[in-house]
Amino acid sequence: MTIALREDVAYILLKKISEGDAQTEGKHEVRLTPADLAGRAVTESDLLGHLDYLNQKHYINAEFSGNAYGNQEDVPDALNPEEVDIRIANTYGAPDGPLPHLIAFKRAELTEKGRKLLEKMEANPPAALGKGPAVPIVQENMPFLEKVMLKGNLEDVFDARDVSEVIFRTMRDVMTTEAADRVTSELHEEALPTDDKALQNEVAELWQDTNPIVRFLSKIRPPLEIKPETFLFRINQEAGLPRGVEPETAIKAVFSATKDELSEERINEIASFLPGEIKQMWQQA
Repeated sequence: MTIALREDVAYILLKKISEGDAQTEGKHEVRLTPADLAGRAVTESDLLGHLDYLNQKHYINAEFSGNAYGNQEDVPDALNPEEVDIRIANTYGAPDGPLPHLIAFKRAELTEKGRKLLEKMEANPPAALGKGPAVPIVQENMPFLEKVMLKGNLEDVFDARDVSEVIFRTMRDVMTTEAADRVTSELHEEALPTDDKALQNEVAELWQDTNPIVRFLSKIRPPLEIKPETFLFRINQEAGLPRGVEPETAIKAVFSATKDELSEERINEIASFLPGEIKQMWQQA
């Protein structure tokens, strides 16, 4: 099966690999988030085909597990989960096809040829980049955790839930119990409509904390004086942010999604408790 090579997809992949090159010498893991290719209608097979092409044409130096080039040899053991990290059907079949012949893209770096191509594309970006959203469009009626995931460049809603809870916990620490309770009274919506019991929370439950001990302590402690740098430090240390996601990005994502659920009165009340640049982030979100 052949693929239609697309300049916009190739540009995005080269850009992502280049970002890793700036941080790590040699081949490195390349992590794509849902936002990177949103609105581009790219399947796993398409993505793999583009990476394979860039590798064969020596724009990137990539490492694949299994059979990257479509012959019938070097087939990974499907029963060994350690052999491949993410299984993708080869270019002869659909992503969910019956062929056992699977491969996985693992690591890459730009070659000198690839860096030159990226420089040319940055100077004259592919026209197709303007035809679709560079990031998903966050809609007003979208569930809370999906908003956090997309705006925070997080990989899944579980990350969004965990990050939201830590940010909420830090917000409550600077607020009075009465003010925090008033926020609770307005957060009635489901965080995410789902059958997964691990995600069946209202936003109010995340705000109050799903940990009963932490929830209790929040009720009895006085407000804390937290400096902006301490606020950021706590999020960076406690939220388990994925690599490449800055605490400021996560905070703004949670702030924006939370403000969509609140009245103007509650929004202004929360702002009155937040310190310095954290207050600015809240007001700008």
